[in-house]
Amino acid sequence: MPEDARARQRTGTGLGLLLALVLGAVLLTALPDHHGREGRCAPHKVASWSPDKGLTGEFARYGDDATRTDDWTGGDGTHSVRLPDGRVLWLFSDTYLGRVHGPPNPVGESYAWRDRTAPLVRNSAVVMDGEDRLRTTLPTPLFPDPAPGQWRWPVAARVEPRSPGSAEKVVRVLLWVRTAGQSPWIYGVPTATEVATLSLPGLRVESVVKVLDQSLVPDPSRRVLFGTTLVEKDGWTYVFGGNDGQAASRPASSAYVARVPQGRLGEASAWRYWSGSGWGLTPQPLRGAEVGSAFSVVPVDGTYMLFTMASGTAGLTTVTSYWSCSPTGPWHGPAKDFSPALPTAGVAAYNPQAHPAVSNSASGAGGGDGRLVLSYDVNWLATTGASASINANVTLYRPRFVTVRLTRGG
Repeated sequence: MPEDARARQRTGTGLGLLLALVLGAVLLTALPDHHGREGRCAPHKVASWSPDKGLTGEFARYGDDATRTDDWTGGDGTHSVRLPDGRVLWLFSDTYLGRVHGPPNPVGESYAWRDRTAPLVRNSAVVMDGEDRLRTTLPTPLFPDPAPGQWRWPVAARVEPRSPGSAEKVVRVLLWVRTAGQSPWIYGVPTATEVATLSLPGLRVESVVKVLDQSLVPDPSRRVLFGTTLVEKDGWTYVFGGNDGQAASRPASSAYVARVPQGRLGEASAWRYWSGSGWGLTPQPLRGAEVGSAFSVVPVDGTYMLFTMASGTAGLTTVTSYWSCSPTGPWHGPAKDFSPALPTAGVAAYNPQAHPAVSNSASGAGGGDGRLVLSYDVNWLATTGASASINANVTLYRPRFVTVRLTRGG
């Protein structure tokens, strides 16, 4: 081969190698870094936790205040959202009103208590001011029953534009509709997911729209309700959901996710569900996470963390977590567990929920030092006589809070 041809060949080979190296560098830069670069996805876990006595004590103070008989004295299903004026709206499922009496209770125990005739409503909302003090309970129930034998439990909420591009803000609240049922559905049969729109700043319920009807799914354990937690990213709201897993063959619940364009949570036609490979009209379970029907997802420094009760009997007392690089998974874990304090024997912890609204984070997720506020609900384990036990000791049916410190690492 002539020398000039060999030179051209060497030059072409060199350019090819150079282009390949440049392209490889570009691809490596574009790929997610799973190994700990700041701001990129990496394994996360709970490094430590401590009781948040301030928030727990504030709900105890407010619940024990006997100056009104139509306000919150206890509830579960704890969710929160910060409003544009700095207030925090707290949402609850089954809620006790009435008056709380100081100890001793009628059987001589040293607990504050309420009468057995105290009103029980299916949902409530309590407003906290900008200084973390609870001020008022909105008229209850905030969301009326949709039909006889049915009720609404509020779950996650967010502030979003009234419509895409609108400067006016509203609060969208996800609602679970349940229908009275027999064992094992003593807490109601999953029926539908709805979205309520609340005005700002007045917090008046303007409308309630059904976005996913599950009443025609024959097996109640396969009905999926959405809204246990929300995540916002790149103009989308990712709405997580789960089934109840009551069937003997499926004792644990599966996690699901939908996404909706910002400003369109209240439009059923705008919802699309993760199918395992893309977004469509039929939801499919996410891979990797074994969850309870209520769980919480929060973005932390480029990673998504999912908090849920542990599987098996440990799920009565123990919170665990998973991590993922995407709302759609796959999810990795479970990671290190922790068992928050319980007030007495015979009770269970459930429904761990993250509260970015009170986690003092400029980013709206975990704090800059990796700290995040979680709540958990407490209830009596035995279903018979539970109401009497809760009324005899009002501390048993109120949210408790912990501050967890999150760190990178498998």
